[in-house]
Amino acid sequence: MTEKMVFMFDEVDPSKFGSTTELKEFFGGKGAGLANMTVLGLPIPYGFNIPCKFSLYFADQKQWPEGLKDQVIESIKKLESKSGYLFGDTQKPLLLAVRSGAPVSMPGMMDTVLNLGMSLEIAEEMAKSNDRFAWDSWRRFIMSYSDIVRDTGREPYDEIMEEFKEKLGKKLDIELIASEMRELGNLYIAEYEKLLDEKFPMDPWEQLFGSINAVFQSWDSERAVAYRKMNKIPNFGTAVNIMRMVFGNQNDNSGTGVLFTRSPMDGEKKVMGEYLINAQGEDVVAGVRTPISLDDLEQEQPEVVKQIFGLAHKLENHYKDMQDCEFTVEDGKLFFLQTRTGKRTASAAIKISIDMLDEGYIDEKTAVLRVLPSKVEELLHKRISPNERKAPLVRGFNASPGAVSGKAIFDVKRAIEAKKAGEKLILVRKETKPEDFPGMIASVGILTSRGGKTCHAAVVARGIGLPAVVGAGDLEIDEEAGIAKVSGQVSFKEGDIISIDGLNGNVYVGAVEVVDPELTGEFQRYLDICDKYRKMGVRTNADTPQMASDALKNGAEGIGLCRTERMFNGEDRLPKVVKMIVADDLEGRLKALKDLEPLQIKDFYEIFQVMDGKPVTIRLLDPPLHEFLPDYKSMLVEFTELRVKGDKGERFSELEFMIRKYEELKEENAMLGHRGVRLGNTNPEIYEMQVRSLMAALIQAQNDGTDVHLEIMLPLISHVNEYKRLMTILEPLATKILADASFTPKNAIKWGTMIEIPRAALTAEEIAREAEFFSFGTNDLTQMTYGFSRDDVESKFLMKYIDEINPPIMKENPFETVDVDGVGKLIRICVEDGRKGHADAFNGKRLKVGICGEVGGDPDTIMFLQTVDLDYVSCSPFRVPVARVAAAHAAIREEMK
Repeated sequence: MTEKMVFMFDEVDPSKFGSTTELKEFFGGKGAGLANMTVLGLPIPYGFNIPCKFSLYFADQKQWPEGLKDQVIESIKKLESKSGYLFGDTQKPLLLAVRSGAPVSMPGMMDTVLNLGMSLEIAEEMAKSNDRFAWDSWRRFIMSYSDIVRDTGREPYDEIMEEFKEKLGKKLDIELIASEMRELGNLYIAEYEKLLDEKFPMDPWEQLFGSINAVFQSWDSERAVAYRKMNKIPNFGTAVNIMRMVFGNQNDNSGTGVLFTRSPMDGEKKVMGEYLINAQGEDVVAGVRTPISLDDLEQEQPEVVKQIFGLAHKLENHYKDMQDCEFTVEDGKLFFLQTRTGKRTASAAIKISIDMLDEGYIDEKTAVLRVLPSKVEELLHKRISPNERKAPLVRGFNASPGAVSGKAIFDVKRAIEAKKAGEKLILVRKETKPEDFPGMIASVGILTSRGGKTCHAAVVARGIGLPAVVGAGDLEIDEEAGIAKVSGQVSFKEGDIISIDGLNGNVYVGAVEVVDPELTGEFQRYLDICDKYRKMGVRTNADTPQMASDALKNGAEGIGLCRTERMFNGEDRLPKVVKMIVADDLEGRLKALKDLEPLQIKDFYEIFQVMDGKPVTIRLLDPPLHEFLPDYKSMLVEFTELRVKGDKGERFSELEFMIRKYEELKEENAMLGHRGVRLGNTNPEIYEMQVRSLMAALIQAQNDGTDVHLEIMLPLISHVNEYKRLMTILEPLATKILADASFTPKNAIKWGTMIEIPRAALTAEEIAREAEFFSFGTNDLTQMTYGFSRDDVESKFLMKYIDEINPPIMKENPFETVDVDGVGKLIRICVEDGRKGHADAFNGKRLKVGICGEVGGDPDTIMFLQTVDLDYVSCSPFRVPVARVAAAHAAIREEMK
């Protein structure tokens, strides 16, 4: 028996599908909506649906499945019988709309053909009773068919329309009379034949089959593929919906409109929409005329608007969510053409979710799921105003959200000076290095021409909440000259005002209008509900008291990663760090470390105070030492210039010494070199200083009434013996310091390690017999699993793997969303083996496992981490609310499985 491939709208029983999602995946969103509206008794144009899977068949086989054509023909006969109109007939022509309908709403991405079935003969016959309507519909169909089915685009026809109106001295298409519309149709036919070198098809069946093919193919159009990739929409395919045309362009008692059952901007409980008199649906989207509001329409057609509002409420009551509807009024008679869940701003999503909870439409879990975690980020940063009309200069990677304007400053020292002078500045660099940190924190934003979303500038900016755009490759930045060029032309120079938008990566010359974060009482209440259902804890990555304080305001439950090397970059301590690094012997290093110790004590004490009663995970020094030295190339240039001048004074000798030290410490691949516990094992005096500082800060803070929960983390373990050897040095040192002070910590100090190396993940059972907790450092774990250099991979080839090669080699950037099949498998192995080994060694105690890498704030990653039973995620302070929402989503969705 031939498979049923075509369904009349009244042949679909939505109740036989397990969920609305299943219904949409089969019939597409538009088809599912039409089926539901049919069951609800709404006035819709009759029609039929070809399900999504057949577009995938067409894409694969380049032909229709056997039997589909016969079923389409049979369905047209049913449509004729139901409507009383005949397909291709000149007296009572059945005209059709052929509409796409993906399972997930993709506004503006898919294709629709209107007025199908018309021919010149039919238009002439229709004109006998309503001439302007007939010729308007005819010229629209020519343009629609040429654009969608024959892929010419509509621009040639738009140009003809504009020239034609200009010649007649008319501004709007509504001003054209019937004879002018007929003449326009003739011009369109001539343009079609010129563009395609063929006659326009007058056979309605040829038109129909060609239009179905065009809708099938629109699923794989360039814009649709790009939209699916950006929004992570699976390859569902698109349905085709074929329905009787209803005409909003029939007369001035007709029109077309769109409505939202609540405000998509702020969530206000009020039906709102727009309406165009004497128009078809495409006119609303194209903006050919200024529409009127439904309130205005009510003055002219109160009964129609009353019916619109009633049906809108009926749909919202059915779906229990805000709806976005399209409707047409044909000579005073209302038809609904589409309903779908409405797109909304983040603030509207929060308000609608809470309001519908209070109104009894939905429960708390549904309210949580109604707000996407990715949308929450919109509420936490300033954004470019929707009223801003300035065009961007270039676009880079959106590395850290927020929109700011400030003076372009190309030099770190000048940035610090500008900050002291009270100026707002954006630090502009080719790329940033650790020594640029003081200039970064002096800025309101960061712009680089190199790097990707995990480069230094991006990671630091996200950590301290600075808006950042990185990798703006079209910018040619000359830091020395203080200028930035595009295509060889100077676009801005030092001191000029520029703006960046870290939400979308745009860079502007001049100031832009921004809007403040939309934090409301509903938002806080929504987050409280999320906290009720999530199972994973949410901590923050914070290196300063201010970052810790910001994270607490956003709901952080502790610090999952405090990077002590960030503390070393401060203006008052970097010279001391350099002195320690370049010391010729242990005695010199110890002296320099002694100078650093009071500063470290103060750092730790202040963080303990802020995080009173909450866990604080301090990671001991991780980077290789040469990263703290001045920039090598800059030193070489200055050294060479002095030598050429014959100036061999004190500065020359200083540079000669520093260059030699740098070359002694420099490694070919520093990320795999002498860093982390390797440095700690060969130079334990550094870690000893940090442990002494931690114990002193702990004693002082607890004596001052602070409830300290200290966790000390050793980075970059690859072998259990690295951990064991350091513990024989550091733990006794900590114990002795506390004993000498006759001090007992209120809470036991915990010792653990970061899992950043594949071997550590694979030998987790052995390591967990020694460590009290694990925390995944996914940046290093990802680059070592893939063999990628995270500093180079995005700019060199990774984005080509994702965006340019077809089919793509990779779908996601693994430094942004965890690679479940590779890195994720290591995480799963590590958690399972680690907990087994820890339970054996610690009398059944559960090993605490968290994650503190960049992906810790990524919603998709958090969904995966829920499945491996992680205890907490740790992320940048400004992503804490996002993580809270994502963790709640993950827990609820896992429960629903």
